[in-house]
Amino acid sequence: MNKKTLDDIFEDDDFGLLDVKPKSSNVKSEEDRLIDSFEEINVFIDKNDREPTTSSMSEYSLSARLKNFRDDEASKKILKPFDRHDLLGYIELDAPSIDDIFNDDDLGLLETDNELDIFKFKHTPKLQERAETDFVAKRAPIKEKEFEPYERMFHQVHQELKTGVRKIEDFTYESLKIKNFYSNNGVLLYIENVEWDKTIQKFKSGIHHRPDGRCQIIFENGTKSNMRFQSLYKTLHKDNNGKRITEPTELNTSSLFVNADCVREEDIQTGWVYVLKSKSENEEIKSIKNLYKIGFSSTPVEERIKNAKNEATYLYADVHLVATYSCNNINANKLESLLHRFFGNACLNIDLFNDKGQRITPREWFVVPFDVIDEAIALILGGTILNYEYDVVNKRIQLKK
Repeated sequence: MNKKTLDDIFEDDDFGLLDVKPKSSNVKSEEDRLIDSFEEINVFIDKNDREPTTSSMSEYSLSARLKNFRDDEASKKILKPFDRHDLLGYIELDAPSIDDIFNDDDLGLLETDNELDIFKFKHTPKLQERAETDFVAKRAPIKEKEFEPYERMFHQVHQELKTGVRKIEDFTYESLKIKNFYSNNGVLLYIENVEWDKTIQKFKSGIHHRPDGRCQIIFENGTKSNMRFQSLYKTLHKDNNGKRITEPTELNTSSLFVNADCVREEDIQTGWVYVLKSKSENEEIKSIKNLYKIGFSSTPVEERIKNAKNEATYLYADVHLVATYSCNNINANKLESLLHRFFGNACLNIDLFNDKGQRITPREWFVVPFDVIDEAIALILGGTILNYEYDVVNKRIQLKK
């Protein structure tokens, strides 16, 4: 029997067990990340057949990113070969010279022998870079029950952005404060607290008074992070991805009144704020005492609620109209938003399912006695609501402490 040579062994590999594929690197260059960022805009246009706008949180960051690309000539030259929607316009690309080719040697293939050392790893990220990337990725999920109050807060912020009660503004270092909301790449986050442990820090440029510490950050996707305050600032500041969400403008109660000082034969009818009680036979809903819906309608309320049993916002049941408040010379939409915010800690937290099995979470129902709702509306119309708060435990309105 003839002994097999190594060549025989390697050639007799019907199952390809000895085929070794070269490992690919997952490390992305700055140019790769730039192209990936631009591709997200391309994908959005592929799906929606239009450019992103600033009308919603989810599109705001894409729109801002596209504007930055259009204003940056260097980025435009890199991205033009990937511009399948002609977003960047005509760009004259420079033809590379021989010097450019030799200088563009990222892998060091043209370097001299004294650099060809197999023990020198030049194209893998440094330990510090790896640590920073890993840390950003380490966001811990929040248990569903624990996240519920935050979920209501984020929902309220989205509603207030939609109605103009809050606004999106450019982020600054001075605006970074606890108990405030921010947006990073279109994702809302809330800084709940900071455990300060540094006040003076040394930098290459010198010694600066910059407080730092571990943050307690909640993200609207149900995760949390304890990244440091200065790291959060850098993350929001980088590439203009961070935005500040303003405090509610309706806290200035004068914005509730529309043309209040005008003299007309008739008042301006701006709508109705209404209070409803559910007629649902669902035991989970039926058993809740003092459950009311506070809403706004620009059409007569009876007309608005006639199809209640087929709509999720009315809990798929008929409703009883408890009270209506005609709003003359008053911004009724902001009045409704202010009531929702005032009773935010008493918002109904329940999930319903329609006949298709889709989950619906109504947010305009509150577990508050009707006389308290009526009192709150009177305080708003009297312009004194800012001095009060709702005590959810004792179910009463009280002066702020």
